[in-house]
Amino acid sequence: MRHSIIALSVALSVSLFAAVSCRFNPDIQGPGSAAFQGIWEEEPGSGHDSLLQYTRHQFKFTCDSFYATLSTTSKVNYYEDSCYHQGTWKEYAKGNYVVNNDTLYIIGTFTKSDFRQKLSGCYRIGQYLPVFLIKKTSAEKIELMNLQQLLPVTLKLKEKLTCNPQPL
Repeated sequence: MRHSIIALSVALSVSLFAAVSCRFNPDIQGPGSAAFQGIWEEEPGSGHDSLLQYTRHQFKFTCDSFYATLSTTSKVNYYEDSCYHQGTWKEYAKGNYVVNNDTLYIIGTFTKSDFRQKLSGCYRIGQYLPVFLIKKTSAEKIELMNLQQLLPVTLKLKEKLTCNPQPL
């Protein structure tokens, strides 16, 4: 008898937890961060010319989505010659982002230049998951620190966008 009461209370607890914690994702895009809405381009930083490889970022933040163009300059060939392109190339990524306190989390995947899925080819394939410390934001400039590369990233606003949530 005691075991059946315990089993019943455990089953009831699990059912209640599942009913409260499970919910459907919304059918519409989230609003994202108002401070990030727009097209942002990284300003050249001092000392980047001394690095063996450096990537400049261009981001388009619209609602909770992002589109990134990553322009890389490399003094060292890490790829086959047909991909190296004399040490300059572009990569593309898209996905979602989250701002939590002082941190920008990018959750995306590498894509082709038209932002369609990339399954093979030169450079990186798969997930694009950088994390940035937000040092300062203003209407025209965002100062970040790339926490994986420990490099400063200063983004300058090129065009302000307004979030118009789209159906998913």
